[in-house]
Amino acid sequence: MGLTPYKIAGLLKQRGYRMTLQRRAVLDAIARTEEYLSPASIYEKVARKNPGIGLVTVYRTLEILADLGLLCKVHTGGNCRGYLMSRPSEHHHHVVCSGCGRVVDFTDCVLDELEKKLSRGTGFKLENHLLEFVGRCPDCQKPSPVPVAAQQ
Repeated sequence: MGLTPYKIAGLLKQRGYRMTLQRRAVLDAIARTEEYLSPASIYEKVARKNPGIGLVTVYRTLEILADLGLLCKVHTGGNCRGYLMSRPSEHHHHVVCSGCGRVVDFTDCVLDELEKKLSRGTGFKLENHLLEFVGRCPDCQKPSPVPVAAQQ
């Protein structure tokens, strides 16, 4: 069962936030895609319909929504992040291409024993975990074409 605007508004209200027009615009921009979007690309989508919105507002909204578990956040290289609507019942991780930033989700997760060991060793009561692998996708592994001038 997906998150409806009513449920999202309820979650925000429980945490002391309102469903503002800006937050709704950010949610709408993310909900309309299946790809991870950078804050800049979300801002571009939102600013087309809401020219008064600021980039800082988009960043703040993304952090609030991610903290509420409504967005899935992935690091796409350097300090860049990508965001996608969370799928509530789906626990997943990411493989990120260091060349083009492509993100692939995977659900095979066998970290239960490691979590228990970390919990015992650190005294932490672990609540969740994130796992990302970084590498080069098949397209970025292909050799670059040799420029014509270099062939002569």
